[in-house]
Amino acid sequence: MREVDDWELVAQAQAGDMAAFAALVRRYQAPVMHFCRRMVGSPQDAEELAQECFVRLHRHLRRLQPRARFSTMLFGIARNLALNAVRDASRRPAHAPPEELGRPVPDTAASPARRAQVREIESALEQGLAMLSPEHREVILLREFQGMDYETMARVLRCRKGTVRSRLARAREQLREHLIALGGELL
Repeated sequence: MREVDDWELVAQAQAGDMAAFAALVRRYQAPVMHFCRRMVGSPQDAEELAQECFVRLHRHLRRLQPRARFSTMLFGIARNLALNAVRDASRRPAHAPPEELGRPVPDTAASPARRAQVREIESALEQGLAMLSPEHREVILLREFQGMDYETMARVLRCRKGTVRSRLARAREQLREHLIALGGELL
């Protein structure tokens, strides 16, 4: 059985089929939550942002037209919500400790020493992501965690492809420098 295209589901939802809208939510809920969580740090805030993303999608459902990939449009909504949340959070005291940025899934097949090493590396990566500016963090997340190409990223971020490349290069360099600085502790 063939998987229904995103825009076909949108058309069905526009015609009143809420099961089609629910299918879109199921398809994209985890990637949107993952993106938001990496942007804002707090799992609770990320869940709220993801819900708001789908509420806005539903609210504007009638106006959606297939001009670009559906995921590009959806991640654009998630990005705007996450950036607003980051901006708002910077205006008030932080409430989420850095260790809330990620909870790795334990690998039950690995030895305890290997699991500890993986946790250290994941923690260093999360710290590195947290120290990046929102603009640099989002390009890393879209490229490395969501697998988007430069064209799609440029549409989501509403900037030129060259800007995406330069931000990504700078973000990777900053992340690399952070990981190298921690390198002695990780070895």
